[in-house]
Amino acid sequence: MLIGELSRRTGVSARLLRYYEAQGLLESTRDANGYRTYDEDAVITVRKVRALLNAGLTTEVIRVVLPCTVGDQPEFDWCADLRAIMDRELAAMDERIDGLRRSRGTLASYLAQP
Repeated sequence: MLIGELSRRTGVSARLLRYYEAQGLLESTRDANGYRTYDEDAVITVRKVRALLNAGLTTEVIRVVLPCTVGDQPEFDWCADLRAIMDRELAAMDERIDGLRRSRGTLASYLAQP
């Protein structure tokens, strides 16, 4: 399928699909005319990428994690080092949340001043 069809079927812009490809998250081949073509699995891959992005993972982490996913939810085939990667990402996210809570508390205290 061409990039426009993949975009229509996934709701992801062609520009973003090209970005995913540049990041190594999505593969295409080129027709003789130079157009990108994608196989049917690309739809599922894009859905997985979107789900993992929504979970807060970076494209760099997704590139490592993606081969260990199955289905379009995604579910994980806990291949080597995957749990450690996900544990590190969760710990980093917890640190960011703690930092935001501290910042929020400070801002709230400023607003509470007369």
